[in-house]
Amino acid sequence: MNRLSIFVAHFLLLLLCSPSCTTSSKTAGTSIKDSLPSGTLSFLTTRDGNFEIYTMTADGKNVTNLTNHPALDFWSSWSPDGKYILFYSNRDGNNEIYRMNADGKNPINMSNHPAHDYLPDWSPDGKKIVFTSDRDHKSREIYTMHADGINVVRLTENELFEEVPTWSPDGKKLLFTRQLQDPGDTTHAANGEIFIMDAAGKNVQRLTHKNGYDSGAKFSPDGKRIAFYGTTEDHNFELFPMNADGSNITNLTNDILEDYSPSWSPDGKWIAYSSGTPEQYDVWLIHTETREKIRLTTEPNRNETPVWKPDKHH
Repeated sequence: MNRLSIFVAHFLLLLLCSPSCTTSSKTAGTSIKDSLPSGTLSFLTTRDGNFEIYTMTADGKNVTNLTNHPALDFWSSWSPDGKYILFYSNRDGNNEIYRMNADGKNPINMSNHPAHDYLPDWSPDGKKIVFTSDRDHKSREIYTMHADGINVVRLTENELFEEVPTWSPDGKKLLFTRQLQDPGDTTHAANGEIFIMDAAGKNVQRLTHKNGYDSGAKFSPDGKRIAFYGTTEDHNFELFPMNADGSNITNLTNDILEDYSPSWSPDGKWIAYSSGTPEQYDVWLIHTETREKIRLTTEPNRNETPVWKPDKHH
């Protein structure tokens, strides 16, 4: 059977699989009670015709539409206390950063700027928000603002495209993706690499040196590891955990589907992520040690970019 036939067969199996279906990677002898994930996740879905922000419990149940708006609503970042969610939306004509209650009520425009603002992430102490914007450069730069939307500070200033800034657990560092120009590439910068810098924008360091596009980096809850998505030698997107200094990169998902957008569970045992093909993306969970996989969504089209709600007990 050739690779295409294997892919089609595997994809059809996924479509038939129920939300509680798991892969065969479950380790024999593992306690079911100990292995099951818990908590709440936010995620994006097009099941209502356009991108909306939903929540569900980690067993794939209690699915709720939070935004329910005809405009595009995208991304999600929980406040540390779990009471609010940041996202961005074009409901005012351009992409702005919004804050809403955890139940979707009371959306407020936080950035309120004529430029486009994207990809907000809440600091661990809840006092600041990091985001990207094209307000000073079309390639987008990284900024912070206070949690009330004031005191915007530009952290990066260069000609390179940057995206997905996220905080370290202690709030002292920021991970982000910087798109680099490969030698001989005269059309676009296809080499995305993971960088880290101080929360004030100083001491920028490159963590990855992989071929292809790497992005979506997030620290584990204990700050010792980082998970990101990136391409393999056969140009497939997988999830890659590594040490916080960029060493010991491993392929966690290692499958024929496209895997993106990792989010660590509060206890650090699971990673939620997007997986599928351009025809069908779903939210999955993978255990960081056993590599057991659990599929949470089956609705047609796109279910993606899950983010675990903080748990004050971890």
